[in-house]
Amino acid sequence: MIFALTIFVLAAFVGVEVVSKVSSTLHTPLMSGANAIHGIILVGAILVTAHSPAWIITVLGFLAVLLATINLVGGFVITDRMLEMFAAKKAPKRSDEVTAA
Repeated sequence: MIFALTIFVLAAFVGVEVVSKVSSTLHTPLMSGANAIHGIILVGAILVTAHSPAWIITVLGFLAVLLATINLVGGFVITDRMLEMFAAKKAPKRSDEVTAA
């Protein structure tokens, strides 16, 4: 138990350091790759849940599907927001333009 907790804490520290060193121009491609991986995890969770022989596995599988879906949708929302930051901005309308009626 102590060994597993130690590995988890070290992995968390390494993950934070690696992600904090990524430049802002690489975040969007990394998020797209992570979304693809989360989609594969979601399909795996659905398959495991569909073939579960016991009710406890079905409940845990449903929880896995729910959490994977939230993770996948949230990743796409964040990626969309990040891509909006790089989109060309529209020129504002001038107030002195005359509109035809």
